[in-house]
Amino acid sequence: MVRTQIQLTEKQARRLKQLAAARGRSMADLIRGSVDALLAQPDTHDDEVKRAHALRAAGRFRSGVRDLSSRHDRHLSEILGR
Repeated sequence: MVRTQIQLTEKQARRLKQLAAARGRSMADLIRGSVDALLAQPDTHDDEVKRAHALRAAGRFRSGVRDLSSRHDRHLSEILGR
C-alpha cells in the first residue's frame, strides 16, 4: 500500500469516525472502499464534455442543405456510404 495524507473538514472527519465505529471498521478502510467504488464507476466526464460542446455548436453553422433537419438520416447515410 501507498501511504498518503488527506485533509477532511471537521464535519467529514467526525461523521467518518462515527461511521467507522458503527461498522467496526477503520476510517482508512472506509476511505479505501469509497475510492474503490468511485474508480469502479464508468468515466462519463469525457462524454459529458463532448455532449456539451456538441450542444453549444448545434445551430451555429450553415450547411447549405435546406432539408437537413427533416432528412438528416438520409443525408448521414449518403455521407457514410450506406
